[in-house]
Amino acid sequence: MTSVRIVTDSACDLPAEVADELGIEIVPLSIRFGSEEFIDREQLTVAEFWSRCANASELPETAAPAPGQFETVYRRLAAEGTTGIVVVSLSGALSATIQSAELAARTIAADDSVDVDIRVVDSRTVTLGIGTIALASARAARDGATVDEVEALATDLAQRTRVIGALDTLENLKKGGRIGNAKALLATALSIKPIIEVVDGIVEQGGKQRTRSKALKHLVDKVSSYQGRIDDLAVLHADCSDVDEFVEMLQPFYDGEIVVGEIGPVIGSHGGPGTIGVAFHERT
Repeated sequence: MTSVRIVTDSACDLPAEVADELGIEIVPLSIRFGSEEFIDREQLTVAEFWSRCANASELPETAAPAPGQFETVYRRLAAEGTTGIVVVSLSGALSATIQSAELAARTIAADDSVDVDIRVVDSRTVTLGIGTIALASARAARDGATVDEVEALATDLAQRTRVIGALDTLENLKKGGRIGNAKALLATALSIKPIIEVVDGIVEQGGKQRTRSKALKHLVDKVSSYQGRIDDLAVLHADCSDVDEFVEMLQPFYDGEIVVGEIGPVIGSHGGPGTIGVAFHERT
């Protein structure tokens, strides 16, 4: 096993088998429905999350992992012989997750009995944007990169990661108070599908399309505009029946493997079911 390991959080939306193959450790956030709290993907699967959302009148809340959760992972990896850890965190502009990761790193640094070099990198992005940075970093570590090199790669990729998506419903934005009832009803009647993009660590509106098919075509056109300048293309989706069709639409513009991941509670609670999108690294 490599002496440099990657740690990230459950907002990365990486399929478990993909993370396991490269030894990526995922620290879970928690989700709260009213008075009930669950550990993301451990006590509540993605399917169970969407089922609960369908019957909830208010959006669930998510909470960052406690510093102790990161510290436990750091100590275990160090005990396994890991000499360097690079943490790829959910955007610091959106969550306190990175603060927990950094606090735990400082605790470990002050403990003379633990010898491991921990670096924390703000991904400045969400969902599989985080996941693709973690994957690229883990591959570099597997191939023998030092902790300095892996940290530099993750930091560089954070500047070049693009996440673009299309919402299928405005119901969650309405529940979250981000859009009024009248506006939501009008947009729904007109079949408007908002486009979202991650800019400087924040999810921003990136326009709108009429109909689902036009929204998917818009995403494909975005990817095709970067043709030849894309690495690590991934598709993210929230309980979408047309995800396979979407992947087929993208394949003519990318000759590598396309990772497909399910959007979990951290981002899904705001985007809602049917959200679909792409994440990739723009090659410079």
